[in-house]
Amino acid sequence: MALILTFLGKGGSGCSTVAIATAKKLALAGSRVLLVSQDLTPVLTTLLGTPVNSSPTEVASNLQVVSLQSAQLLSQGWEDVKDLEAKYLRSPTLKNVYGQELGILPGMDGALALNSLREYDKSGKYDVIIYDGDSALNTLRMFGIPEIFSWYVRRFRQIFTESDVGKALSPFVQPITSAILNVSWSADDLANTQANDILEAGKAALGDGQRVAAYLVTTEDELAIASAKYFWGGAQQVGLTVKGVILNQEQGNNPLAAEFDPLKVSNLPQRSGDNWQPLMDALPDFFGESQVPKPVTIDLAARQVKVFLPGFAKNQVKLTQYGPELTIEAGDQRRNIELPSPLAGQSVKGAKFQNHYLIVSL
Repeated sequence: MALILTFLGKGGSGCSTVAIATAKKLALAGSRVLLVSQDLTPVLTTLLGTPVNSSPTEVASNLQVVSLQSAQLLSQGWEDVKDLEAKYLRSPTLKNVYGQELGILPGMDGALALNSLREYDKSGKYDVIIYDGDSALNTLRMFGIPEIFSWYVRRFRQIFTESDVGKALSPFVQPITSAILNVSWSADDLANTQANDILEAGKAALGDGQRVAAYLVTTEDELAIASAKYFWGGAQQVGLTVKGVILNQEQGNNPLAAEFDPLKVSNLPQRSGDNWQPLMDALPDFFGESQVPKPVTIDLAARQVKVFLPGFAKNQVKLTQYGPELTIEAGDQRRNIELPSPLAGQSVKGAKFQNHYLIVSL
Protein backbone atom coordinates (compact mmCIF):
# COMPACT_ATOMS: atom_id res chain seq x y z
CA MET A 1 0.00 0.00 0.00
CA ALA A 2 1.26 3.44 -0.96
CA LEU A 3 1.14 6.72 0.93
CA ILE A 4 -1.14 9.06 -1.04
CA LEU A 5 -0.35 12.76 -0.71
CA THR A 6 -2.15 15.79 -2.07
CA PHE A 7 -1.79 19.55 -1.70
CA LEU A 8 -4.61 22.05 -1.20
CA GLY A 9 -4.34 25.74 -1.91
CA LYS A 10 -5.66 28.68 -3.87
CA GLY A 11 -4.80 28.75 -7.57
CA GLY A 12 -1.38 30.29 -8.04
CA SER A 13 -0.18 29.47 -4.52
CA GLY A 14 2.28 26.88 -5.83
CA CYS A 15 0.62 23.48 -5.28
CA SER A 16 2.13 22.01 -8.46
CA THR A 17 5.58 23.32 -7.55
CA VAL A 18 5.30 21.76 -4.08
CA ALA A 19 4.04 18.48 -5.58
CA ILE A 20 7.04 18.26 -7.91
CA ALA A 21 9.53 19.14 -5.16
CA THR A 22 7.95 16.49 -2.92
CA ALA A 23 8.12 13.87 -5.68
CA LYS A 24 11.79 14.66 -6.35
CA LYS A 25 12.69 14.58 -2.65
CA LEU A 26 10.99 11.26 -1.90
CA ALA A 27 12.28 9.61 -5.09
CA LEU A 28 15.83 10.72 -4.28
CA ALA A 29 15.41 9.21 -0.79
CA GLY A 30 14.62 5.82 -2.38
CA SER A 31 10.81 5.73 -2.45
CA ARG A 32 9.11 4.59 -5.64
CA VAL A 33 7.06 7.68 -6.50
CA LEU A 34 4.22 8.29 -8.95
CA LEU A 35 3.23 11.91 -9.57
CA VAL A 36 -0.36 12.02 -10.85
CA SER A 37 -1.70 15.18 -12.48
CA GLN A 38 -5.22 16.03 -13.53
CA ASP A 39 -4.28 19.48 -14.77
CA LEU A 40 -4.37 19.30 -18.56
CA THR A 41 -2.64 22.66 -18.95
CA PRO A 42 1.11 22.57 -19.75
CA VAL A 43 2.06 23.64 -16.21
CA LEU A 44 3.51 20.30 -15.13
CA THR A 45 5.28 19.72 -18.45
CA THR A 46 6.85 23.18 -18.22
CA LEU A 47 7.96 22.78 -14.60
CA LEU A 48 9.39 19.29 -15.20
CA GLY A 49 10.95 20.17 -18.54
CA THR A 50 9.63 16.95 -20.09
CA PRO A 51 6.32 15.86 -21.69
CA VAL A 52 3.77 14.26 -19.35
CA ASN A 53 1.85 11.40 -20.95
CA SER A 54 -1.37 9.53 -20.23
CA SER A 55 0.56 6.45 -19.06
CA PRO A 56 3.21 6.44 -16.31
CA THR A 57 6.54 7.65 -17.72
CA GLU A 58 9.83 7.52 -15.86
CA VAL A 59 11.42 10.99 -15.67
CA ALA A 60 14.08 10.23 -13.06
CA SER A 61 15.27 7.35 -10.93
CA ASN A 62 12.33 6.07 -8.81
CA LEU A 63 10.07 8.80 -10.24
CA GLN A 64 7.24 8.32 -12.74
CA VAL A 65 4.70 10.91 -13.90
CA VAL A 66 1.26 10.47 -15.45
CA SER A 67 -1.44 12.83 -16.69
CA LEU A 68 -5.03 11.67 -16.19
CA GLN A 69 -7.21 12.22 -19.25
CA SER A 70 -10.85 11.68 -18.37
CA ALA A 71 -12.07 10.72 -21.85
CA GLN A 72 -9.45 8.00 -22.13
CA LEU A 73 -10.15 6.74 -18.59
CA LEU A 74 -13.87 6.61 -19.36
CA SER A 75 -13.24 4.51 -22.48
CA GLN A 76 -11.09 2.08 -20.50
CA GLY A 77 -13.62 1.88 -17.68
CA TRP A 78 -16.47 1.27 -20.12
CA GLU A 79 -14.64 -1.70 -21.58
CA ASP A 80 -14.30 -3.11 -18.04
CA VAL A 81 -18.05 -2.65 -17.55
CA LYS A 82 -18.76 -4.49 -20.80
CA ASP A 83 -16.45 -7.33 -19.75
CA LEU A 84 -18.28 -7.66 -16.43
CA GLU A 85 -21.65 -7.63 -18.20
CA ALA A 86 -20.51 -10.33 -20.60
CA LYS A 87 -19.21 -12.35 -17.67
CA TYR A 88 -22.40 -12.26 -15.61
CA LEU A 89 -25.30 -11.64 -18.00
CA ARG A 90 -26.55 -14.36 -20.28
CA SER A 91 -27.61 -11.74 -22.87
CA PRO A 92 -25.25 -8.72 -22.76
CA THR A 93 -26.85 -5.45 -23.92
CA LEU A 94 -23.93 -2.97 -23.86
CA LYS A 95 -21.72 -4.62 -26.45
CA ASN A 96 -22.82 -2.20 -29.20
CA VAL A 97 -22.08 0.94 -27.14
CA TYR A 98 -18.48 2.08 -27.42
CA GLY A 99 -16.49 4.02 -24.84
CA GLN A 100 -15.16 6.38 -27.52
CA GLU A 101 -18.74 7.64 -28.01
CA LEU A 102 -19.30 8.59 -24.38
CA GLY A 103 -19.03 12.16 -23.12
CA ILE A 104 -17.79 13.33 -19.72
CA LEU A 105 -20.62 14.43 -17.45
CA PRO A 106 -19.91 16.83 -14.54
CA GLY A 107 -18.39 14.91 -11.64
CA MET A 108 -17.24 11.97 -13.74
CA ASP A 109 -13.65 13.19 -13.89
CA GLY A 110 -13.32 13.06 -10.09
CA ALA A 111 -14.68 9.52 -9.88
CA LEU A 112 -12.42 8.40 -12.73
CA ALA A 113 -9.38 10.00 -11.07
CA LEU A 114 -10.15 8.38 -7.72
CA ASN A 115 -10.48 4.98 -9.37
CA SER A 116 -7.13 5.54 -11.10
CA LEU A 117 -5.48 6.30 -7.75
CA ARG A 118 -7.03 3.10 -6.38
CA GLU A 119 -5.70 1.06 -9.30
CA TYR A 120 -2.20 2.54 -9.05
CA ASP A 121 -2.20 1.88 -5.30
CA LYS A 122 -3.41 -1.68 -5.81
CA SER A 123 -0.66 -2.37 -8.35
CA GLY A 124 1.99 -2.40 -5.59
CA LYS A 125 4.46 -0.59 -7.87
CA TYR A 126 4.68 2.58 -5.79
CA ASP A 127 5.54 3.60 -2.25
CA VAL A 128 4.17 7.12 -2.63
CA ILE A 129 1.48 8.48 -4.96
CA ILE A 130 1.27 12.29 -5.20
CA TYR A 131 -1.96 13.68 -6.61
CA ASP A 132 -1.86 17.16 -8.16
CA GLY A 133 -5.50 18.01 -8.90
CA ASP A 134 -6.93 20.75 -11.10
CA SER A 135 -8.34 22.61 -8.07
CA ALA A 136 -8.57 22.16 -4.30
CA LEU A 137 -12.38 22.07 -4.30
CA ASN A 138 -12.48 19.33 -6.95
CA THR A 139 -9.83 17.38 -5.02
CA LEU A 140 -11.96 17.54 -1.86
CA ARG A 141 -15.05 16.44 -3.76
CA MET A 142 -13.07 13.54 -5.23
CA PHE A 143 -11.83 12.30 -1.86
CA GLY A 144 -15.36 12.66 -0.47
CA ILE A 145 -16.82 10.22 -3.01
CA PRO A 146 -16.45 7.00 -0.94
CA GLU A 147 -18.29 8.45 2.07
CA ILE A 148 -21.04 10.09 -0.02
CA PHE A 149 -21.69 7.05 -2.21
CA SER A 150 -21.57 4.79 0.83
CA TRP A 151 -24.21 6.94 2.51
CA TYR A 152 -26.49 6.73 -0.54
CA VAL A 153 -26.09 2.96 -0.71
CA ARG A 154 -26.65 2.56 3.04
CA ARG A 155 -29.70 4.79 3.32
CA PHE A 156 -31.51 3.91 0.09
CA ARG A 157 -30.84 0.20 0.50
CA GLN A 158 -32.42 0.38 3.96
CA ILE A 159 -35.38 2.38 2.64
CA PHE A 160 -35.91 -0.03 -0.25
CA THR A 161 -35.61 -3.12 1.98
CA GLU A 162 -38.20 -1.76 4.41
CA SER A 163 -40.62 -0.66 1.68
CA ASP A 164 -43.54 -2.75 0.43
CA VAL A 165 -41.88 -2.95 -2.98
CA GLY A 166 -38.64 -4.27 -1.48
CA LYS A 167 -40.46 -6.87 0.61
CA ALA A 168 -42.50 -7.96 -2.40
CA LEU A 169 -39.48 -8.31 -4.71
CA SER A 170 -37.10 -9.92 -2.22
CA PRO A 171 -38.30 -13.52 -2.83
CA PHE A 172 -37.76 -13.08 -6.57
CA VAL A 173 -34.11 -11.96 -6.38
CA GLN A 174 -32.69 -15.48 -6.32
CA PRO A 175 -34.67 -16.87 -9.29
CA ILE A 176 -34.08 -13.69 -11.33
CA THR A 177 -30.32 -13.71 -10.76
CA SER A 178 -30.28 -17.39 -11.54
CA ALA A 179 -32.13 -16.83 -14.82
CA ILE A 180 -30.26 -13.73 -16.01
CA LEU A 181 -26.85 -14.08 -14.40
CA ASN A 182 -24.48 -16.96 -14.12
CA VAL A 183 -24.86 -16.87 -10.33
CA SER A 184 -27.54 -17.45 -7.73
CA TRP A 185 -27.73 -14.47 -5.39
CA SER A 186 -30.15 -13.55 -2.64
CA ALA A 187 -31.16 -10.01 -1.66
CA ASP A 188 -28.45 -10.07 1.02
CA ASP A 189 -25.84 -10.99 -1.56
CA LEU A 190 -26.78 -7.98 -3.67
CA ALA A 191 -26.29 -5.77 -0.61
CA ASN A 192 -22.69 -6.97 -0.27
CA THR A 193 -21.32 -6.29 -3.74
CA GLN A 194 -17.79 -5.55 -4.88
CA ALA A 195 -18.71 -1.86 -5.21
CA ASN A 196 -19.61 -1.71 -1.51
CA ASP A 197 -16.31 -3.37 -0.61
CA ILE A 198 -14.42 -0.76 -2.66
CA LEU A 199 -16.30 2.10 -0.96
CA GLU A 200 -15.59 0.73 2.52
CA ALA A 201 -11.91 0.25 1.67
CA GLY A 202 -11.79 3.83 0.39
CA LYS A 203 -13.35 5.18 3.58
CA ALA A 204 -10.90 3.21 5.72
CA ALA A 205 -7.90 4.49 3.75
CA LEU A 206 -9.13 8.09 3.86
CA GLY A 207 -9.56 7.90 7.63
CA ASP A 208 -5.94 6.79 8.10
CA GLY A 209 -3.54 9.73 8.03
CA GLN A 210 -0.65 7.34 7.40
CA ARG A 211 -2.31 6.19 4.18
CA VAL A 212 -3.87 9.37 2.76
CA ALA A 213 -2.88 12.89 3.79
CA ALA A 214 -3.06 16.47 2.60
CA TYR A 215 -0.94 19.56 3.16
CA LEU A 216 -2.16 23.12 2.83
CA VAL A 217 -0.16 25.39 0.53
CA THR A 218 -0.33 29.17 0.86
CA THR A 219 1.59 32.37 0.35
CA GLU A 220 1.50 35.42 2.61
CA ASP A 221 -1.34 36.82 0.50
CA GLU A 222 -4.48 37.38 2.59
CA LEU A 223 -6.75 35.62 0.10
CA ALA A 224 -4.41 32.62 -0.14
CA ILE A 225 -4.38 32.28 3.66
CA ALA A 226 -8.18 32.52 3.88
CA SER A 227 -8.54 29.93 1.11
CA ALA A 228 -6.13 27.54 2.83
CA LYS A 229 -8.16 27.77 6.05
CA TYR A 230 -11.35 27.08 4.10
CA PHE A 231 -9.81 24.03 2.43
CA TRP A 232 -8.66 22.83 5.86
CA GLY A 233 -12.23 22.84 7.09
CA GLY A 234 -13.44 21.21 3.88
CA ALA A 235 -10.87 18.44 4.26
CA GLN A 236 -12.10 17.77 7.80
CA GLN A 237 -15.64 17.49 6.43
CA VAL A 238 -14.70 14.70 3.99
CA GLY A 239 -12.45 12.96 6.54
CA LEU A 240 -9.16 13.82 4.81
CA THR A 241 -6.29 14.33 7.28
CA VAL A 242 -4.42 17.62 6.93
CA LYS A 243 -0.95 17.11 8.42
CA GLY A 244 0.73 20.47 7.91
CA VAL A 245 1.04 23.79 6.09
CA ILE A 246 3.62 24.79 3.48
CA LEU A 247 4.22 28.53 3.24
CA ASN A 248 5.45 29.05 -0.31
CA GLN A 249 8.08 31.63 -1.25
CA GLU A 250 8.79 32.65 2.31
CA GLN A 251 12.11 33.05 4.09
CA GLY A 252 13.01 33.93 7.65
CA ASN A 253 10.60 33.77 10.59
CA ASN A 254 7.26 32.07 10.24
CA PRO A 255 4.42 34.60 10.54
CA LEU A 256 1.56 32.10 10.23
CA ALA A 257 2.17 29.69 13.11
CA ALA A 258 -0.75 31.05 15.15
CA GLU A 259 -3.06 31.15 12.11
CA PHE A 260 -2.90 27.38 11.58
CA ASP A 261 -2.27 26.07 15.10
CA PRO A 262 -1.85 23.14 15.87
CA LEU A 263 -0.50 22.38 12.38
CA LYS A 264 3.21 22.78 11.75
CA VAL A 265 4.07 25.41 9.14
CA SER A 266 7.11 24.81 6.89
CA ASN A 267 8.74 27.74 5.07
CA LEU A 268 9.56 27.12 1.42
CA PRO A 269 12.05 29.38 -0.40
CA GLN A 270 11.40 30.68 -3.89
CA ARG A 271 12.58 28.40 -6.68
CA SER A 272 15.49 29.68 -8.72
CA GLY A 273 15.62 28.27 -12.25
CA ASP A 274 15.99 24.49 -12.26
CA ASN A 275 17.49 24.31 -8.76
CA TRP A 276 14.95 22.30 -6.76
CA GLN A 277 17.30 21.35 -3.91
CA PRO A 278 16.48 24.29 -1.56
CA LEU A 279 12.77 23.49 -1.87
CA MET A 280 13.37 19.78 -1.27
CA ASP A 281 15.45 20.53 1.83
CA ALA A 282 12.72 22.77 3.30
CA LEU A 283 9.86 20.27 2.94
CA PRO A 284 8.50 18.49 6.04
CA ASP A 285 8.87 14.81 6.92
CA PHE A 286 5.89 13.35 5.10
CA PHE A 287 6.24 9.97 6.82
CA GLY A 288 6.40 11.38 10.34
CA GLU A 289 3.65 11.30 12.92
CA SER A 290 1.62 14.46 13.33
CA GLN A 291 -0.52 15.65 16.22
CA VAL A 292 -3.61 16.68 14.30
CA PRO A 293 -7.12 16.68 15.79
CA LYS A 294 -9.45 13.92 14.68
CA PRO A 295 -12.32 15.12 12.46
CA VAL A 296 -14.92 13.53 14.75
CA THR A 297 -14.65 12.46 18.39
CA ILE A 298 -17.52 10.71 20.16
CA ASP A 299 -17.56 10.73 23.97
CA LEU A 300 -20.09 8.14 25.10
CA ALA A 301 -19.72 8.98 28.80
CA ALA A 302 -20.40 12.69 28.23
CA ARG A 303 -22.90 11.89 25.46
CA GLN A 304 -21.17 14.36 23.17
CA VAL A 305 -20.03 14.47 19.56
CA LYS A 306 -17.15 16.86 18.82
CA VAL A 307 -16.55 17.84 15.19
CA PHE A 308 -13.33 19.72 14.37
CA LEU A 309 -14.15 22.44 11.82
CA PRO A 310 -11.22 24.85 11.37
CA GLY A 311 -11.57 27.60 8.84
CA PHE A 312 -15.28 28.13 9.46
CA ALA A 313 -17.13 30.68 11.57
CA LYS A 314 -20.17 29.80 13.67
CA ASN A 315 -22.60 31.22 11.12
CA GLN A 316 -21.09 28.99 8.40
CA VAL A 317 -21.87 25.76 10.25
CA LYS A 318 -25.30 24.15 10.21
CA LEU A 319 -26.39 21.11 12.23
CA THR A 320 -29.44 19.05 11.33
CA GLN A 321 -30.77 15.70 12.50
CA TYR A 322 -32.91 13.57 10.23
CA GLY A 323 -33.36 9.95 11.18
CA PRO A 324 -30.50 8.09 12.89
CA GLU A 325 -27.64 10.37 11.79
CA LEU A 326 -26.29 13.86 12.38
CA THR A 327 -25.65 16.01 9.33
CA ILE A 328 -23.02 18.74 9.53
CA GLU A 329 -23.09 21.31 6.75
CA ALA A 330 -20.10 23.63 6.44
CA GLY A 331 -18.93 25.37 3.30
CA ASP A 332 -19.68 23.24 0.28
CA GLN A 333 -19.55 19.93 2.14
CA ARG A 334 -21.99 17.82 4.13
CA ARG A 335 -20.86 15.18 6.57
CA ASN A 336 -23.23 12.49 7.82
CA ILE A 337 -22.23 11.06 11.18
CA GLU A 338 -23.60 7.63 12.03
CA LEU A 339 -23.98 7.49 15.80
CA PRO A 340 -22.98 4.40 17.82
CA SER A 341 -25.80 2.33 19.29
CA PRO A 342 -25.82 3.98 22.78
CA LEU A 343 -26.53 7.35 21.12
CA ALA A 344 -28.42 6.27 18.01
CA GLY A 345 -31.94 7.64 17.89
CA GLN A 346 -31.27 10.22 20.61
CA SER A 347 -32.38 13.77 19.90
CA VAL A 348 -29.93 16.67 20.03
CA LYS A 349 -30.22 18.47 23.36
CA GLY A 350 -27.77 21.28 22.59
CA ALA A 351 -24.92 22.43 20.40
CA LYS A 352 -22.21 25.09 20.58
CA PHE A 353 -19.30 26.20 18.41
CA GLN A 354 -16.14 26.69 20.44
CA ASN A 355 -12.42 26.85 19.51
CA HIS A 356 -13.06 25.44 16.00
CA TYR A 357 -15.16 22.58 17.43
CA LEU A 358 -18.85 21.97 16.98
CA ILE A 359 -19.85 20.27 20.24
CA VAL A 360 -23.17 18.42 20.10
CA SER A 361 -24.86 17.11 23.24
CA LEU A 362 -27.29 14.18 23.03
